[in-house]
Amino acid sequence: MAGRLEGKVAIVTGAGSGIGCASAELFAAEGAEVVCADISGDEEKTAAAIGAAAVALHVDVSVEAEVEGMVAMAQDRFGGLDILLNNAGIGGPKRLVTEQTEEAFDLVLGVNLKGVFFGMKHGIPVMLRTGGGSVINTASAAGLVGWRKNALYGASKGGVIQMTKAVALDYADQGVRVNAVCPGMTWTGLVPDAEQHPEPPADAVMPHQPMKRWGLSSELAAAALFLASDESSFVTGVALPVDGGYVCG
Repeated sequence: MAGRLEGKVAIVTGAGSGIGCASAELFAAEGAEVVCADISGDEEKTAAAIGAAAVALHVDVSVEAEVEGMVAMAQDRFGGLDILLNNAGIGGPKRLVTEQTEEAFDLVLGVNLKGVFFGMKHGIPVMLRTGGGSVINTASAAGLVGWRKNALYGASKGGVIQMTKAVALDYADQGVRVNAVCPGMTWTGLVPDAEQHPEPPADAVMPHQPMKRWGLSSELAAAALFLASDESSFVTGVALPVDGGYVCG
């Protein structure tokens, strides 16, 4: 069923690669006009691949003025905002908490949590002016269960989940739905080998995931599409694991 986002305007952060790129392309294929935001420069490639329905914008989501400008771009270029995928994120250093630094804490929480906060702060008022919309925040399975040497990342993603639930309640009766997707181990730029190999090796086995394989960016994009579309019109406040059964295994 094509055209599920026909006439909609979307912002996707972290659109230069991985889940963000796959989501921006899928949203556009389903009829949306898309602001492709990223800090890497690769947002230009994503927007170019999509064509006239997309515009690229260099954005540091940890800087409020840049996020505010991103939302203004969606309004100025496409006339509004219906879908906001707060996807930009970083892994940060994998260390024991006693070995982490304040700088690392500020960086990871600044991008992963504050970036989501800024997106909703500036995106939701625009949605309200046109009757509502859908916010999708990329959290992680690490926000639902603990991962060794990932205290900062887990804290940031757990914060995303709880912020999602609180904001969903705040706007549930005003037409704005707020949900989160929680990827498990997914073959994205956070995986060192992913830059050289766009797909996981055929013999790659993930013993800690019941499905025994890596997740794909396209699978996360499909979940984001469901939450962006009217097919999920009675869904809000959900933290949806897309993880091959990891959190229930």
